[in-house]
Amino acid sequence: MEQTLGTGWGRAGLLAAAVGGLTLMSGCVVRPYARVSFGVPVVAVAPAVVVAPVMVPEAYTWDGVEYVGMVGDQYYYLGPGNVWLVAGPDRLAYFHGWERGHPDWRSHATRNDRYRRDAQGHNQPRRDEKRA
Repeated sequence: MEQTLGTGWGRAGLLAAAVGGLTLMSGCVVRPYARVSFGVPVVAVAPAVVVAPVMVPEAYTWDGVEYVGMVGDQYYYLGPGNVWLVAGPDRLAYFHGWERGHPDWRSHATRNDRYRRDAQGHNQPRRDEKRA
């Protein structure tokens, strides 16, 4: 009799685990003190990635942390793999703080002959070397 009872509880436990596993995998939602309901999974869609135009600064400066260059009114920093990336708000705030102490940085900037890779990893010629 003990063997039958033990086998019965073992099978009941195995059945409960299997039903619980299937319930979790099937999208069934079980709420405490509520009925079992079936929910529709919510799929979050990531925002579209906006690819910035290809830009490589013609000159750059060292701000004490990283190289920073400018194209038009947009600031770029030299990122991993020696590619130029758009400077985000934190980097821009740091650079503007540095710039207050170095207002003439443009006159001392280094001509960019070495770091010509854009954010897509392509080498870009200098603007004065591009042919029409």
